[in-house]
Amino acid sequence: MRLDKYLCDMGVGTRSQVKQKIRKGLVTVEGEPVRRPEYQVDQEQEVCVEGEVFSYTELEYYMLNKPAGCVSARADEQCRTVLDLIPSKKRRDLFPVGRLDKDTEGLLLITNDGKLAHMLLSPRHHVDKTYFARITGRISEEHVKAFREGLDIGEKARTLPAVLEILDSGENSEVRVTIREGKYHQIKRMFRAIGCEVLYLKRLSMGSLVLDESLKPGEYRPLTEEEIELCRRCGTT
Repeated sequence: MRLDKYLCDMGVGTRSQVKQKIRKGLVTVEGEPVRRPEYQVDQEQEVCVEGEVFSYTELEYYMLNKPAGCVSARADEQCRTVLDLIPSKKRRDLFPVGRLDKDTEGLLLITNDGKLAHMLLSPRHHVDKTYFARITGRISEEHVKAFREGLDIGEKARTLPAVLEILDSGENSEVRVTIREGKYHQIKRMFRAIGCEVLYLKRLSMGSLVLDESLKPGEYRPLTEEEIELCRRCGTT
């Protein structure tokens, strides 16, 4: 791999910034200064930039408990993004798998594994996504049936069947809902279709990946090898 690409992938800087550092002799490979951006480097070799060691990482996977108030985007000029919450990341090409609304909390997978993301988000795989919601209005078994049959949310086709579980029914109700697709603002639109408004929404799981409840809003951790494998299996079913 070209040395400049290696360092760009690891977030050292833009291609032009990296080339400048290399030509100034600020980069060493196995302890020897290298001044050619096109120099071929192995992933196993020790690469240092101004004395800081960089180890190459091809793929990264993080579980984030997304807090309300930040956006599910790689960059935003006005708001804090979910990637801003992961200072230990090595790759500069990470992205959130799917989106949660700005005011929605909970599980978000951050990675640069495009193949896995495609499998998890592809409509033909119908990966289950489960949410906890606090909503206005009293929820009944009639609403459970309506979710199971699919709802008209203003699109050509009704939503796919969804599972609505009543946790507490009252003036404001608490529910758990599982959907198998990801239309724009889908859950909010589904509850609006039955005369309710969502007051609070938190994603609990996506396929086999379950939010680590020890993570406070805004906290994250790398996925375990077992979790990565479960995600891959989920995306192929």
